[in-house]
Formats: sequence, structure tokens, C-alpha cells
Amino acid sequence: MMQTDQSIHVGAVASVKHGFEHFVHRELSFLEDRGATISVYPTKYQNGLYGPRETWNVYRWNFLSLFFAQWIVLFSHPVKYVQLLIEAIRYRSVIDFVIAVHFSGKMKDVDLIYATFGDRKLFISYFCKQLLGKPLMCTIHAYEIYDNPNEAMFARAIAACDQITTVTDYNRNQLQQRFGIAPDKVEVVRLSVDLETYRPEEKFIVLIVGYFAQKKGHRILFEAIQKLNDERFEVWVVGTGRDSVDSVDLKGLAKDMGIESQIAFFGGLSNTALRAVYHACDVFCLPSHFDEFGAAEGFPTVIIEAMACGKPVISTRHVEIPAIVEQILVDEKDVNGLADALLQVYQSEPLRRQMGIRNREIAEERFSPNNAKRTEAIMKSLCK
Repeated sequence: MMQTDQSIHVGAVASVKHGFEHFVHRELSFLEDRGATISVYPTKYQNGLYGPRETWNVYRWNFLSLFFAQWIVLFSHPVKYVQLLIEAIRYRSVIDFVIAVHFSGKMKDVDLIYATFGDRKLFISYFCKQLLGKPLMCTIHAYEIYDNPNEAMFARAIAACDQITTVTDYNRNQLQQRFGIAPDKVEVVRLSVDLETYRPEEKFIVLIVGYFAQKKGHRILFEAIQKLNDERFEVWVVGTGRDSVDSVDLKGLAKDMGIESQIAFFGGLSNTALRAVYHACDVFCLPSHFDEFGAAEGFPTVIIEAMACGKPVISTRHVEIPAIVEQILVDEKDVNGLADALLQVYQSEPLRRQMGIRNREIAEERFSPNNAKRTEAIMKSLCK
């Protein structure tokens, strides 16, 4: 295998169908951090959770570029082109060959062709190797062994690899049993994890639920977290933006404020998933306030839900909220007061427990299904 202590240029053939698979992105990032140059040749491309780094070269294909690439290679290397085309037809891999012809024109500077999976990524990489004569490495994960889209082409391409890696000993044994690949040709390289990022941590979870609207007070909460300057505080944000003038770009805000690592966005949740985050949080916080357009809350349902789940609630002296929430309340837009309130509940588990018990009692007294029965009674009275 190529030594990792020298600078290498890796040409990675990968699917970016919904972004990269997390483990592929992590591996390529690690290689770059170690000094490698990364060029990506995506079989499919669509934005997702893990997109390419800005420093990576990404060579996407389109039908026009595929068309012209065939003619260029056909005229420059006619014998090789025709031989490989015949092989691709024989092994039902013509589309892979066509894409490889295009990619090979962009791979002249890479030191190593790396197929991130043993499926069509490998088949394309195989034809690139035949066209360029560059070393080929492939990593086998699992599905390629059990449900390969083209087993005949897989057997041919894997045999041409200069290095095969797989993520488990079991996979290595399966490659021998199913495809006759000698175990000494396969090196087991287990998946890696960033041990600094993924580690045991004690977090104090502050939950906020609601649309990303000004009056919900997300910005005030973020500013309070910034003021606390304590990595033990983590905010779970449940909800989504909306197409309205009062919408707030919370992800952009968190990044601009430098607290991105303390804010977890869950998107919209409902039913079991929503109840799960209520149950898991340490405190619920909704610092509501009048927005710049004069709009206010009615009464936030999410406060009722948090109280019913027996959670301590921190909110503001805003409209009807003080009539229901007995503690802890701060003035609207009072960042310092909110930071102090968060610190107060963080420092006292007995206080959190006492608040949660009382909030459950209030929810039972004030917000039971009897309220819906009253609505039903009013409706019936109008129908007499």
C-alpha cells in the first residue's frame, strides 16, 4: 500500500446521491488533514448532510461531457477504447465504461484511484485503471457482497485491484467463500471515528420548540447561551422556518454567534419523537416577546406540553404566560436575566425536580381534556 507519510493525490469515485455517506466523508477528510489532495468523481450528486469540503476537487458529469469524452478517447486511443467497450458490453457495464472514459480525462494528476464501494464505483474505477494504468484500491463494506448489482463485473474488477480493504474480518471471509478472493489479498481496516468529537460528555439540555419566528425568542436564548460561555449547556431546537417576514435564520445565527457546536437542530417533530425530546431535556425554555411587527403569543402550546411532561420551564413575562408559569420568569429580551435563570436551574437538581412536579400539577389543573369538553358543550348549545 502507498505510504501515508507522503503527500498523495487521491481520486475518489463515490456516490454523493444525498451527500456523502458519513464514514466516507470522514475518511476523505482525515486523509486531507494528513496532507492528501482529494479529488472526487461522483457517480451521482445531490446536496445532503455531508457535502464535499471546499478544498476538494469535484468533477461532475453530464450527458454532453460524456458524449464528447467518448470521441476524444476513441480518436486518441482507438484500440484500447474498442477493446474496453467490447469488455463492457460483455459484462453488462457499458454505462460504467462511458462514465469512466469521462472521469479518466480528469484523473491524469491523481496518484491513486479509490473506489469507496465495491459496486458501480468499483466498475467505473476499474475502467479508469485500464485507461490510465494507475493503482486501484477498493473498500468493501457489506451490500456489495450480498446484493451486488453485477456480480460478474465485480469479480473481474476486484481481481484487478492493487489493494482491497474491508471493514470486518467477517467480510474478508465472505469474499473468500463467495468470490474466491484469497484472504491475504484483503486487508481489514475498520471504520474510524473522531474520538475527540465523539466522547462521553455531561450536557445540560435546554429545549426550545416552535417555528423559527422572532416572537419565540430563539435569538434571546442563543445570546444567553453565548453569554454563559459554558460548553456544558446544549440547546435542542425543534421546529422549522417558515416563509414569512418574521422568520429567523437560526442556523446562520448560531454560526455567526460562534455557538454552532452547542446548538442541535432536530427539525420538525411530532408524536413519539416530540415527547422523547421533552422527556430527555433538563429544562424547557421559551423566551417569548413582542416582535418588531407588534405580534405576540396567544398561549404557547409547547409550554403546556413541557409542563405536562413534568419539566421545569423558563419563560418570560409576556402576555398570559405569567398567569400560568409560576417560576422561573424573566423580562422580555432580558439576556442577562435569562442567562442567570439557566444557571440557577442548572446548579440545582432539587429545584428542577420541584418545578417539574409543580408544573405537572398545573397542567392537570388547568389544561386537561375537560377544556375540550367545554368547547364541545358550547358548540352543542349553539346547535339546539
